[in-house]
Amino acid sequence: MAIPSAFRGVLFDRLSHFAGGVGPGFAVSLVLAVTAQFLSEHYGAPAMLMALLLGIAFHFLAEEGRCVQGIEFSAKMVLRIGVALLGARISLELLVGLGPELIALVVLGVVFTIIFGFLGSKLLGRGWRLALLTGGSVAICGASAAMAIAAVLPKNEHSERNLLFTVLSVTVLSTVAMIAYPIITQILELDHRATGVFLGGTIHDVAQVVGAGFSVSEETGETATLVKLIRVTMLAPVVLVFSLAIRAMGQSGDGESKRPPLIPGFVLVFLALATINSFGVIPEVVATALGDVSRWALLAAIAAVGMKTSLRRMLDVGGQAIALIVGETLFIAAFILIGIKLLA
Repeated sequence: MAIPSAFRGVLFDRLSHFAGGVGPGFAVSLVLAVTAQFLSEHYGAPAMLMALLLGIAFHFLAEEGRCVQGIEFSAKMVLRIGVALLGARISLELLVGLGPELIALVVLGVVFTIIFGFLGSKLLGRGWRLALLTGGSVAICGASAAMAIAAVLPKNEHSERNLLFTVLSVTVLSTVAMIAYPIITQILELDHRATGVFLGGTIHDVAQVVGAGFSVSEETGETATLVKLIRVTMLAPVVLVFSLAIRAMGQSGDGESKRPPLIPGFVLVFLALATINSFGVIPEVVATALGDVSRWALLAAIAAVGMKTSLRRMLDVGGQAIALIVGETLFIAAFILIGIKLLA
């Protein structure tokens, strides 16, 4: 059936207006993402870190001009798309390979790290938003978790600064852990399987887990990746719990009086893709393609977040926040290591 010409004209006008509004800023975010990936592949630097630093360098584009609307779009909508598509990388089959004891250890590590972050934030006199943001990112999957959690947290004047600080911190800490943790496991004389559990259960970002694991051995790398994916699987339920708690508090993510949705749309998509993938319905080529789209979306989103927040504002976060995220990192490392020793 042919589309009426009047309707086509209205649709074209709206699409043109939308593209003209978000196009320049989205294009800049995508170019920075491509540049970050190039630097990562040729110089070994983490792509997320490069996207952040490049975004910070182009902060002036987010202050005024044609790119403002597109940068805002990339930092919010593109972020949610990237997180939602992570579900295509998850399946229940991955979770049964390690046994109930190790799965329980990893899940408890996530839960208690978030609780530790909340209590530590209270002790240091920081807000609960920063506690959930840092605790969730350290406990689950680094920058991706930070952006997913930030999407459901109520916004205030410090939200973007805190997100940028968290993403930068977990990326740097992951890079340090990728180098230091394999050395620690050698000193402790852990076997390949225990080393993989420790690396996958403690390092924040997936890329650094893979790098650290396969630098030890194939078995360590495969185990570390599997354990890390268990932590990534916790992203949807944790974000859902946060969303429900925030809704119960009557808070809103946009500063309005209405409550946020019971279940955020991107969480529903994440869960749907994970469920479909668990039944083997998603072909491998499609799952790989969705994973690539997710990675590029998150890179573009974090570049946009970097452009939206000035470095000076980020440094205003204070020493307590640095102490909090370092403490959370040390806590989950100690928790998983003690658990491995007890189970052994």
